[in-house]
Amino acid sequence: MWQYLKRHEAFIREALEGKRGELSFEELRAFHREQLAFMQHERLIHLLVTLFVALYFLLAAGYSLLSPSWPGFALAALLLVLLAAYLVHYFRLENGVQRCYHLANRIAERCEGVSARYDA
Repeated sequence: MWQYLKRHEAFIREALEGKRGELSFEELRAFHREQLAFMQHERLIHLLVTLFVALYFLLAAGYSLLSPSWPGFALAALLLVLLAAYLVHYFRLENGVQRCYHLANRIAERCEGVSARYDA
């Protein structure tokens, strides 16, 4: 997903710079909105998965503290590593979607002439 997001962002930036002359800005806006909806859906799914992994980690850690055993500690350690990976992935995905919002504002600026630019 991360590579997909980066490729889409590069495509939109090229189109805004005029390197993709075959697209009108209205077509670009419609395409970007559709892709942004896909990415927002992906972000929501990854948020839910991250929250569930965090919940299971807390449950495993609590169980290990109340009833110490090696399998409990191993499960908690495994879930902690998985949680860290999901947090990094979600962080990158969230920041990528935020950049897409800024690109949407730049597209709207080209289409309508009125838009807010927050990317100073």
